Amino acid sequence: MRNKLNPTKKMVLTATFIALGLVLPFLTMQIPSIGNMLCPMHIPVLLCGFLCGGPYGLIAGLCLPVLRSLLFGAPVLMPTALAMSFELAAYGLVSGVLYDLLKGVKLRAYITLIGAMVIGRIIWGIAAFCIYHAIGNVFTWKLFATQAFLRAIPGIILQLVFIPLIVIQLEKVFAGEFGYERR
Repeated sequence: MRNKLNPTKKMVLTATFIALGLVLPFLTMQIPSIGNMLCPMHIPVLLCGFLCGGPYGLIAGLCLPVLRSLLFGAPVLMPTALAMSFELAAYGLVSGVLYDLLKGVKLRAYITLIGAMVIGRIIWGIAAFCIYHAIGNVFTWKLFATQAFLRAIPGIILQLVFIPLIVIQLEKVFAGEFGYERR
């Protein structure tokens, strides 16, 4: 999504999305088995990429899991938060870049979201493999498939349903209030 927001507004929005990513897990993690499946940190990072652009989404995604780990102890820094930071950085970057590249394409919010989710999960798998190997643990295809896809199905569905709707609505809001160029 190419926009006319100045860098200061993009930084403020990025900080807001990071703050949202720090807080959302408190709402979903009351029941950890369900909270993990909903992927609460993914949503603000994806939205940041869509609304502020790839570089800002990348920064939000890179910082959020490590910051949350250092502030609240969850997710565990090694290997979880570190691998997640690569995954979320990819989500933020890809969602911003693809959304800009696909302007004029029907259903571009969905295509962008699916592309970002697939690439982010692949990046997570590569990062997790390297980190697990570096600390002497085994990372298998079964673990990859379980963690990246099977366990995340509720979060994937939640993201596919709500993120495009939120992006479309925020696009309308930004078009009027912030001098945002809607394409």
